[in-house]
Parts: sequence; C-alpha cells; structure tokens
Amino acid sequence: MNSVTRFLERRLRLQVNLEKSAVDRPWKRSFLGYSLTWHKQARLRIAQKSQQRLQDKLRQLLRKSRGRALRYTIAQLGPVLRGWAAYYRLSQSRRPLETLDGWVRRKLRLVLWRQWKRVVTRARNLMRLGLAEVRAWTSATNGRGPWWNSGASHMNAALPKKVFDRWGLVSLLDTVFRLQSRP
Repeated sequence: MNSVTRFLERRLRLQVNLEKSAVDRPWKRSFLGYSLTWHKQARLRIAQKSQQRLQDKLRQLLRKSRGRALRYTIAQLGPVLRGWAAYYRLSQSRRPLETLDGWVRRKLRLVLWRQWKRVVTRARNLMRLGLAEVRAWTSATNGRGPWWNSGASHMNAALPKKVFDRWGLVSLLDTVFRLQSRP
C-alpha cells in the first residue's frame, strides 16, 4: 500500500484518499456499488452496502404508504426499482436480486395486512383472493404480528408474484435479465 501510494503521489502526482483506499481481497471491497465473487472465475455482484441502501430507501417510501392505495404505492416504487435494476444490469449473480424482489413483495403484503386492520376484513379479503374459508379465518385470527403474517404461507398463497406482476410491480430480476439480453 505504501509503495503504491508513493508511486501515485510522487510519479503521477495524484492525491490518494487514505480513508477510501485499501489493499484487500477483491470480494471484500466494492467499487461503484459492485463487488466481485470469491470464486475461481470471478463474477460481478451487487455490493452488500448497495443492497442495504436500496432497502432503506424503499422503507422510507413504504412508510408513507400506510393510508394510500397499494397500486399508488407500487406506482411510486416503479421508477426507483427500474433505475436501480438498470444501474446494476451488469451483475452476474441472481441471488441478491431474488432476495430483494421477495423482500419488496413481503413489505407490500405487510402494508396490505396493516390496511385491512380488522379480523373480519382480513378474512373477507383473503377469501376474495382465493383462500378457502377455514384457512382464511384461521389466518385472520392467528394473533401474530404483521411481519410474520406477511411472510406466512397464507399471504403467499393469496398474493403470489403473478398478482404483483399484474398490478405493475417492477421485478428486479426480470428487469435485469431483460436488460442483459439486449444487444
């Protein structure tokens, strides 16, 4: 590190920011939001810090959606998700994209569960979305919190990915694959 810094500063007359510069394994560092995998054949992946920043931004957007229609909230998420997917279209790993997609859908299920408020409303809406009456009433009266219910099987059965696709939610994984397939 010292010899590289000395070369850059003396020979090339560049200023080195010591807080940002480091010598480390490529998979432990990030550059412009990307990082590398530790495999023998290194591949580009999305840095963990970038994923966390996206989740924080989406939390802020979803916090404002408590009293709004879900379609309006999905419309507000669209530009953020589309722009993020376009920036990270060079990523070669799909797991972070799948994880983020699932997390966004779970947060939207959480918003719906909170909007339904009463047990009767929850049961009625679950039945309207295709759940059997017994399962809908069991799910509506389970006494668990909104986050648990948003990831439970009854909400996944009532609101699968295809429902969110029909409502216009941008899928990060689908968008990145579509952008990668373009010449």
